[in-house]
Amino acid sequence: MILLAPPDLNVYFYLILAAITLVLSAGRITRVLVAEDYPPSIRVRMWWDKVTKDGPWSKLVHCPWCMGPWVTLVLLVWAVLSNLHWTWWLFNAWMALSYATSWIVFHDEDGGPED
Repeated sequence: MILLAPPDLNVYFYLILAAITLVLSAGRITRVLVAEDYPPSIRVRMWWDKVTKDGPWSKLVHCPWCMGPWVTLVLLVWAVLSNLHWTWWLFNAWMALSYATSWIVFHDEDGGPED
């Protein structure tokens, strides 16, 4: 007789780490697409505005609340379909860590309560 055992706690830790990585990565990608002055990002926004004729759908690349869910969905589908393949981890860890690094540097440079 085979009894179903609860999953190893490492599975939960792995999935929580994947979820945190996904959220930070989606945040970074959304920011790059919506708010950065990075020339490829500007080109994407200009192209999208042209394709949508500056209609209601053009807001997608100008609003993090509009773009964020779609970026998250793409990363989530990639995670599920690839079964969290190492390529998913490599790309999303890069995005998540770059977001965290930028955030730390930004807040480290803004002075603090004494300034």
